[in-house]
Amino acid sequence: MNTLFDQTTINGMTLENRLARSATWEGMCDVDGRPFPKLISFYRDMARGKVGLIISGYTFVSPEGKQLPGKMGIHTDDFADVMKDMTGAVHEEGGKICIQLVHAGGQTDAHNAGQQPLAPSAVKIDQYPEMPAEMTREDISRIITAFGDGARRAKTWGFDAVQLHGAHGYLINQFLSPLANRRQDEYGGSIENRCRFLLEVYQAVRSAVGPDFPVMIKLNGSDNIAGGFSPEDAVFAAKALDKAGIDCIEVSGGTPASGDQSPARIKIDAPDKEAYNLALAKHIRAAVNCPIMVVGGFRSFEIAEKTIQETADYVTMARPFIREPALAKRWQEGDRSPARCISCNGCFKPGLKEGGIYCVVAKKELEKSKDPQIR
Repeated sequence: MNTLFDQTTINGMTLENRLARSATWEGMCDVDGRPFPKLISFYRDMARGKVGLIISGYTFVSPEGKQLPGKMGIHTDDFADVMKDMTGAVHEEGGKICIQLVHAGGQTDAHNAGQQPLAPSAVKIDQYPEMPAEMTREDISRIITAFGDGARRAKTWGFDAVQLHGAHGYLINQFLSPLANRRQDEYGGSIENRCRFLLEVYQAVRSAVGPDFPVMIKLNGSDNIAGGFSPEDAVFAAKALDKAGIDCIEVSGGTPASGDQSPARIKIDAPDKEAYNLALAKHIRAAVNCPIMVVGGFRSFEIAEKTIQETADYVTMARPFIREPALAKRWQEGDRSPARCISCNGCFKPGLKEGGIYCVVAKKELEKSKDPQIR
């Protein structure tokens, strides 16, 4: 029977447990996407805390694919030294690190992208901040190449794997969604056509890194929005990826327009609110042979372990590791009390003005412990 602390392997990458850190925005990079030293320390702390696999924050492959300030980039060879420092810091602590590759598409704005945003179609949908321009075939080809170039750099710089971001309303997900993709050419219409961009990105990445390097994807099991990428579409895409040779699928769900079924839900304060993407993961698990990860509100050791015994091969979390970088180590050493994250999403709010995410609750508790006058 599987346990959370089994040693496993994904296409030659050996992981010491089945707990992975799921990608999120961190806001710890320069305006051009170059990581600050504190981001390296952030990853080092998680590696020291025995997170089995650290998946980096979403990293733009082309400048117009940048969404938020402080977002990491992998669009230039100029970042080689600092990226090698990053992977080296994680490896020194015995950890493994995967970089997540993304293009925000229509889910950015002209300020952050430096131009009118690009998207599969020139439509203004709820998740877009402004009207995007429809991508030309030249745009499509260039961005596919950028994904491949980013993967090549990642392997050269010492990352242990790459993950494509095919979820949460970003560009790959936009091509998959009939709501965002209204194209009349071979990239739009049927689910086969809507998967074309995804599969061409995958092939570019696979060609860049070779057969013996882990290539994974974060894929919505559903957009949780009327007219969007459906569970049936997700199974089709997952099967196509599995056939093409994807090494692992992390199942998520939702977009910024999905209301209370968004990717990062609040008030996960009881076990029955945890694992909210589990049903989506079960559909995909039944359709593919590759390993499955699942993200979505995991807070309890017992639910995480039940999940890897019954549904998925790995459990991934983001916010709990912001609050507790050593959560995996704590659980492994026998303290199985739930993660201390209260799912308030406060960690993201100060990041824009203070240079990066942190747990505001933990900071207040620390300040209170140092000064009894603070209430």
